[in-house]
Amino acid sequence: MNYYNLFKIAIKALGNNKLRCFLTMLGIIIGVASVITMLAIGQGSKESIAAQISEMGSNMIMIHPGGDMRGGVRQSSDDMQTMKVADYEDIRDKCRYISGVSPNVSTSGQYINGNNNYPSSMNGVGVDYADIRKLTVERGVMFGERDIKAAAKVCVIGKTVADELFTNGEDPLGRVIRFNKIPFTIIGILKSKGYNSMGMDQDDIVLAPYTTVMKRLLAIDYIHGIFVSALSEDKTEQAIDEISGILRSNHKLGASDDDDFSVRSQQELSSMLNSTSDIMTLLLSCVAGISLLVGGIGIMNIMYVSVTERTREIGLRMSIGARGRDILSQFLIESIIISITGGIIGVILGCLAAWSVSAFAHWPVVVTLYSIVLSFAVCTITGVFFGWYPAKKASNLDPIEAIRYE
Repeated sequence: MNYYNLFKIAIKALGNNKLRCFLTMLGIIIGVASVITMLAIGQGSKESIAAQISEMGSNMIMIHPGGDMRGGVRQSSDDMQTMKVADYEDIRDKCRYISGVSPNVSTSGQYINGNNNYPSSMNGVGVDYADIRKLTVERGVMFGERDIKAAAKVCVIGKTVADELFTNGEDPLGRVIRFNKIPFTIIGILKSKGYNSMGMDQDDIVLAPYTTVMKRLLAIDYIHGIFVSALSEDKTEQAIDEISGILRSNHKLGASDDDDFSVRSQQELSSMLNSTSDIMTLLLSCVAGISLLVGGIGIMNIMYVSVTERTREIGLRMSIGARGRDILSQFLIESIIISITGGIIGVILGCLAAWSVSAFAHWPVVVTLYSIVLSFAVCTITGVFFGWYPAKKASNLDPIEAIRYE
């Protein structure tokens, strides 16, 4: 018997029990749809993270003071005063693998404009900070070296701060706002960047000369950190090595002493976030994959029932010349048709579910070809694996006993 006839017989047998066939497919459909949706969410998260990292500067390096032990108590890095302006200047002047560097000093407080007020933070930075963080001044200008030397009371604000303080449609440029009772003149407004993948508002930002924040707001002689931009992503490691050498020399650390600072690159952050995303995606996909297992068990169960119901039919076929392998092929084809049809429906529903998540939940999703191929291959293998044993049982039936079966 050729495979074309076996295929027609299998289609006819499945058509005689449409509802039972559909219910058997349901486990495969749900499993495939769930796997595709989970992988789409995971891949979307990874690409969103990569995009956010790129927007922040894929070759950015962040340097912060390291925590210290005092009296057996671990101190916060924010309380450390080991990072000085001289460190920033030495990195700026001596590093060969960097394209920009900026100190960072930050403080929180209340912004006031007339009757409007808004709680936020102020970041004291250098002139390179906007380039390092990929920030663009949409209107007005960025402060320069002259403002830094004079510790000028000027600032550049993000869209969120502008909207909160100027609610009547006034133009913020040139206006004076107060931060912790200190007046600042707005000289620039940053281009909106929206929320990042971690839910942080990138427009809730105010930049001012670092000398202004150090002298006029905090009255300190140290900085909270340094932002550096490497010449390129592949030069990041060389830049980190240079920076570490300069800081260890400045801080007079011996060969056996631990660093009193921490250096982090965007590559490390990207790797950490992607690793977390991969673990969550794998976990969710494994949970979704259980539906495929349940669907496979359902196929095996239904094929067993089918073999039992059609024992006399099997005996008649074998008595008129059908071989054991023909019976085996027939039932295998039936189980494969069930799994493949369920897989096709599952792929369609999975793509629709991923689109729905993107449209209604506004999560980043990316349906990849490999997730569709993987899900389809798994459901096909499931059909063969769970359909083989019932099919083998059918092929081994004794024709005489099968015909006598009631």
